[in-house]
Amino acid sequence: MAGDGAPETEVFDASGLRVAIVAASWHTQVMDGLIQGVQRALADFRATGVVHRVPGTFELPVVASALAQQGYDAVVALGVVIRGGTPHFDYVCNAATDGLVRVGLDHTVAIGFGVLTCDNDAQALDRAGLAHSREDKGYEAASAALLTARTLRELGVRTP
Repeated sequence: MAGDGAPETEVFDASGLRVAIVAASWHTQVMDGLIQGVQRALADFRATGVVHRVPGTFELPVVASALAQQGYDAVVALGVVIRGGTPHFDYVCNAATDGLVRVGLDHTVAIGFGVLTCDNDAQALDRAGLAHSREDKGYEAASAALLTARTLRELGVRTP
């Protein structure tokens, strides 16, 4: 399982951090699970976040960039791309990944990478944080973003 070896989640009071969630609209059941996972993490960390929906995973970076420009400390990006019979999967996955990395580096903002890149629907459902899922990638993406935002703040990069 991909989650093997994951570190323990260090929960802290993140109530002073501004968090945005940008979520694709494809694969509703999986996306709803990912968003719920983010919301569970935010509750555990005593943080709140606002959800912005975009048409698909390809559109995540541009909205994440706009949110970073608005001063958010962390942006959690959620999407699902299921492999098909064309190279579309590779193009979308690469564009989303490269774009989100660029947002993080260009704006020095924490990006939670919650983009599932799966071979089939079953893999996506297994990572969506649903009752029958083995993994909760929404929770993990939010936790990573919050921990990174805290580190950036400790380094003096982002201050209230």
